[in-house]
Amino acid sequence: MKSKAIQFLEANQSGERSTFVDDAKWRQENASWLKQSQRVAFAVMDYMQNHHLSRNDVAEKLGDSPQYVGRILSGKMNFTLKTISLIEERLGLELFCI
Repeated sequence: MKSKAIQFLEANQSGERSTFVDDAKWRQENASWLKQSQRVAFAVMDYMQNHHLSRNDVAEKLGDSPQYVGRILSGKMNFTLKTISLIEERLGLELFCI
């Protein structure tokens, strides 16, 4: 006889294949640039907190949408140098020092 927990899990399992392994593999393969993207996300979050700004406020400064700011804050955006430069210029941040 199956336990209540097993019965519950079987009754509520998804019919779709899990993407957990694929997602973990992707994160592992892209770890180096994801780390940098997360650094940018944290810098923008700190900027927002220090200046009491919302996503809308930052979007206005960047000349883009709040959804775009959400993508930046996700820490999963593969930035171009042009995008990094724009963020630095419009927010007055220094994101990367070489």
